Amino acid sequence: MARNTSGRGQRDLKVKVKTARGRRPSSTRWLQRQLNDPYVKRAQAEGYRGRAAYKILELDDKYRFLVPGARVVDLGCAPGGWCQVAVERVNALGESPGKAVGRVLGVDLQEVDPVPGAEIHRLDFMSDAADETVKGWLGGPADVVMSDMAAASSGHKQTDHLRIMALCEAAAHLAFDVLDPGGTFVAKVLAGGAEGDLQKLLKQKFTRVANVKPPASRSDSSEKFVVATGFRG
Repeated sequence: MARNTSGRGQRDLKVKVKTARGRRPSSTRWLQRQLNDPYVKRAQAEGYRGRAAYKILELDDKYRFLVPGARVVDLGCAPGGWCQVAVERVNALGESPGKAVGRVLGVDLQEVDPVPGAEIHRLDFMSDAADETVKGWLGGPADVVMSDMAAASSGHKQTDHLRIMALCEAAAHLAFDVLDPGGTFVAKVLAGGAEGDLQKLLKQKFTRVANVKPPASRSDSSEKFVVATGFRG
């Protein structure tokens, strides 16, 4: 095998992005961060639909809720990265002989490109009877309900915090309706002061509630994830 003795290719060079006419400085900074993000590069190399896939991978590595045979509901599943991870881990394609085969159900308001091994549906999960619709698609209750949803940014930090907490609380209430006893709820939240009520509610419904910031979550982001295990039913 030939060795590279030139010194080139031994380390990644940082990509610099020049501000283009009509592009805001904030957009330039975002683009430069994306181009230099190792998780973005890993996602591209490993076939995931976004860096967010590594957040659920890291959470599952720690809490082990995506087990073979599990029935999983991914709320607000676009673009599908979390579904991809769930399909692999619950053996939805039956590619691990001798292990139970799971189910992965993704729901979103918008069309989502098909994910092999997952069932994708358009649904407003806050609509009437959404819980019964989900259980009907699954053929029974779920073992895991997870959500990486975020409301469209308004540019106002407190407003965005309240919006995402409202989504998270709505997702939690659907989880209460569709989870099997012993099930798990995982959702993204934003630190900002309004998450206390959700914490109290989850502690009533689950045996353990943890707040986690996985390594894939950017250090300058206020996001964190709540992992509630042992649903009391």
